[in-house]
Amino acid sequence: MLSSINSRAIVPVACAVTGFVIACCVLLFTFVKADLIRGEVQHAADLADTVIKSTRYAMLHDDRATLSNIISSIGEQKQVEHVRIFNKKGLIMFSPDQAELNNFIDKSAAGCNECHAEEKPKNRLGTMAQARQYTNKKGKDVLAITAPIYNETECSNATCHFHTSEQSLLGTLDIGVSQDPLKQTLGQLQNRMIVFSGMILILTVGAVCALLYRQVFLPIKQLADFTEAPVNDRLSDELPEVSGDIARLAKSFQEMTDRVHELEAKASSGQKDAS
Repeated sequence: MLSSINSRAIVPVACAVTGFVIACCVLLFTFVKADLIRGEVQHAADLADTVIKSTRYAMLHDDRATLSNIISSIGEQKQVEHVRIFNKKGLIMFSPDQAELNNFIDKSAAGCNECHAEEKPKNRLGTMAQARQYTNKKGKDVLAITAPIYNETECSNATCHFHTSEQSLLGTLDIGVSQDPLKQTLGQLQNRMIVFSGMILILTVGAVCALLYRQVFLPIKQLADFTEAPVNDRLSDELPEVSGDIARLAKSFQEMTDRVHELEAKASSGQKDAS
């Protein structure tokens, strides 16, 4: 019976604690992953903005050689998978990859369809809408940002430019960075959360089991021993060292036994008088 009580009490508690800890850790990992991805997108957007500002002077002076050199230098960075600038029509004007030059971007591809989904292309997108995640031809996961290059007053007023002030968009910068560092960070975070969850489960279930044994199972065992070890057909006058409802139950057993013996004694005395 005690074994049955143990299993019926411990197993549901252990399952409930395990499920709760796993659910909380999965939820926490999901939130942390979303925050890390959001931060990575913001970092890529800041990088794209830095590239646009770095090439601004060369664009204003129509210095294509300098602009091409800047784009090539950026493309040589370790985590940069691609970087290209294409005009409003989608023609790639600058890229470290010579095979991409003078080719048109697929406007239905990810990163382009956000603006070109409607008949009239959108001129402005939020940071998250500018981002896209995909696997490139090399099999690497890439986070890319498509950042528009807007027409400024200096652009339309420059003597070497032909852009009018009515043209709001001059071109687009597309830059993609490797997601390997992010995947490595998420992998480390996942492993640490698994270890942490295991430690929490062991400590929590162990503490619950110890508490149940001390407060429930041990008093029940003492009560069982008390009721199963009569002295001279009577329960011992010394109650077990229990408290609360278990002590009340032990006292009730003792009083009930005493009452039964009193009734038996009266019945036996009556039989003797009758004889």
